[in-house]
Amino acid sequence: MTFKQICSGIIIGLASGTLLGLFLKWMQILTGIKVYVLLLNVDFIPVVGETNFPEWIEFLFHLVISCVIGVLFVYLMERLNVSGKGSWVLSLVLTIPTVFLYFPLSHLAIKDVPGLLYGEAIILWTAGHLLYALSLPPLYILSSVRG
Repeated sequence: MTFKQICSGIIIGLASGTLLGLFLKWMQILTGIKVYVLLLNVDFIPVVGETNFPEWIEFLFHLVISCVIGVLFVYLMERLNVSGKGSWVLSLVLTIPTVFLYFPLSHLAIKDVPGLLYGEAIILWTAGHLLYALSLPPLYILSSVRG
């Protein structure tokens, strides 16, 4: 993995993670369904969950995970020589598992978050993560053009 791949992946992760966070925050404001709280929630993690972090710190935790996905996306794009439609498939392969994180995150949370089978929350969570997946290929192209 090259330094350029890491930098591109971090930039892509920051942009796509911010997009996801803003989307879920906006949906939470519009609907009252606490999908943004669920995205940022770390209260169930031993030691970390014992601290009441401000929102911006919790958002940074989210962005770290997003950057890992961004770096992995860039690395796999270049390692596997993926182009065109393959970039969309790769972005979905990397992102679909995050959709299913809704269930353990909802179950383990101590904070007030949407329930395990709250259909509207699952739809919003899935839509946000689909938006995330759909942002990866264009952000990769943009970073390739600039880099």
